[in-house]
Amino acid sequence: MKVILSNELLYDIDPRGVATVTLNRVEKHNAFGSHLIHELSIALDYLANHSKVRCVVLRGNGKHFSSGADLNWMKAMAAQHHDANINDAELLAKLLNLLDHFPHPTLCYVHGSAYGGALGLICCCDIAIADDSAQFCLSEVKLGLVPATIGPYVCRAMGARQARRYMLTAELIDAPTAFDLQLIHQLTPAEKAEEAIEALIEKLLHNSPSALNHCKELIHHCNNKIIDREVINYTSEMIANVRVSRQGQEGLSAFLEKRTPDWDNGGKLDD
Repeated sequence: MKVILSNELLYDIDPRGVATVTLNRVEKHNAFGSHLIHELSIALDYLANHSKVRCVVLRGNGKHFSSGADLNWMKAMAAQHHDANINDAELLAKLLNLLDHFPHPTLCYVHGSAYGGALGLICCCDIAIADDSAQFCLSEVKLGLVPATIGPYVCRAMGARQARRYMLTAELIDAPTAFDLQLIHQLTPAEKAEEAIEALIEKLLHNSPSALNHCKELIHHCNNKIIDREVINYTSEMIANVRVSRQGQEGLSAFLEKRTPDWDNGGKLDD
């Protein structure tokens, strides 16, 4: 099912339940302003509640994944009063939180350049793949700005020590360095990108959808927490509940009976 939300954003859901969301402001190198942020938020909210969606791939049309925030948008907002700027900034903050807490696996594919706010989108996705010639940059300070709303997600991905360098210098980050910084999980030559994306999708589709949802909840809950009684109780209750769930029972039975579980149906959705 192909859907055009606007000329700035496209998405479709294939028969397997793989949703592809594509930034489509090609003439602006997929720079995002309030309209694209709003459309992307609508798309993610819809896909999060779609009964057939198993995972989401985020990518961009044209030569670049995204050049970050639209500078004309930034200039226009600079002329607005403080409250308007707060409300506007919260649009991006809410989008990032929505993507970060999306219930199903998210995969981001980066080609060309990813600047500024685009790194926020990348760091909020569960898995990030990039062309081995891609370039990244936390460019905000060059413009007298700060990578504020994306900061928590970027710092979580690369760590505060590395963020101190790259947020302050605004230097270009090549793809191998982005991999070393843990901004990217995997590098691929451009001509093999679709093959690499498909291989990861196939891995995700073999796994229990319910278990994947619970894994994401588990990671968010345990991130940067002391392993105390609350965490121990939370994890114990989670595995106890999952074991007796329908997909938990089905997965264990299928393994013991040496058969394919019912969610792994050859890449096609149930009717």
